[in-house]
Amino acid sequence: MIRRLQFLVVALVLVLAAFSTGLPFLFYVVYLGLLAVGGSYVLTRFGLADLEAGYRVDHRQGHVGDDLRTTYSISNASRLPKPWLEVYNPTDLPVPLPGRALSLRSWAQRSWVAIVPLTRRGTYRIEPMVVRTGDPFGFFEAAATVGRPTVVTVFPRVVPLPRWRLPNANLEGSHSAPERTLQTTPLATTVRPYAPGDSFNRIHWRSTARLGEIQVKEFDLEQTADVWLFLDLETAVQGGEGDVSTVEESLRVAASIAHDAIVENRAVGVTTSGHRLVSIPADRGPRQRLKIMQLMAAVDGDGRTPLAEVLLAGLPRLRRGMTAVVVTPSLDRSWIRALAALRGRGVAAVVVTVDAASYERAGQPGRRGAGDELAVESAQRRALRFTLAEYDLKACKVAAGDDLGTVLA
Repeated sequence: MIRRLQFLVVALVLVLAAFSTGLPFLFYVVYLGLLAVGGSYVLTRFGLADLEAGYRVDHRQGHVGDDLRTTYSISNASRLPKPWLEVYNPTDLPVPLPGRALSLRSWAQRSWVAIVPLTRRGTYRIEPMVVRTGDPFGFFEAAATVGRPTVVTVFPRVVPLPRWRLPNANLEGSHSAPERTLQTTPLATTVRPYAPGDSFNRIHWRSTARLGEIQVKEFDLEQTADVWLFLDLETAVQGGEGDVSTVEESLRVAASIAHDAIVENRAVGVTTSGHRLVSIPADRGPRQRLKIMQLMAAVDGDGRTPLAEVLLAGLPRLRRGMTAVVVTPSLDRSWIRALAALRGRGVAAVVVTVDAASYERAGQPGRRGAGDELAVESAQRRALRFTLAEYDLKACKVAAGDDLGTVLA
């Protein structure tokens, strides 16, 4: 705006000087300026005419560490070339989509792919595609938007846990190894020839028709050791910043365990203590996995509810044969007694402790802390470990830089 105002002032002074002095040179400059301004206006006015453009995002959901691919295409259906075009998408992604400046000949088309990494979990918005043009002097500008906004949800990173095993619950069929059973369960695995005594409702008619002899279904024991995750997001116990923090590590641990359990066909429920207490009832299948991942993409370490209160509110939801998995950086021991009482109800428990102090030190390499602080922290951690061992609760400790697949084995 200031540039245009300056240009108008100079043009007005030049016109007044030309008419007041009558010098041919000044009139030549005035005519040249009118020609340049008029040409610039016409170039900008028709700069976006007969353009066809669009963009497509390859997926709207992904995990931290994945790549987001966006395909762009723009074509010129006019006889006039487009000497200068700028194409970009405004977005609040941590790594923005790169724009591109290009020119198009008449009847030409351009396509390209922009790839950006997904570095932070959350929900982000990609605004409609913007195509902008102007004149070489910067007098005029024209822009158009194409398409609709796109929402991209980034889930926490899922780490493979090849050796992670839940403790067996006190119910038959609660372990992951399949076993043949005479009962009819939802887990039909194979067929075999009919034997005397087999029930008619177990006959698999399609296999019977294909093989020409009666075939009956065989079943595996249904896995009843379902999982309920308790994720501690109380602000007071968190440490570190950004991706190197107990919040992000706790979410990675919970997401990896939930993914692994759902792959094993277990029902998974989740309770988080973020800004408000949120619980997802236990269920199995891809739909449940999507619900859990969407919750973990949205929560943050801004809770005010201590873990002991979260457990007291959530433990009544657990039924016999479930396994409670608690992920917490808290060094307080008040919640352990409530967790240990689950054994009498046939509910197993696993505790994953996240070392907040290690994430503080990793985020600030020069910070070591006072000797008294380190001594108190070490004593609290030892007391927590001994209390967990006293109640015979399985526990794993995760520190900054640890490999989850190894630590949670």
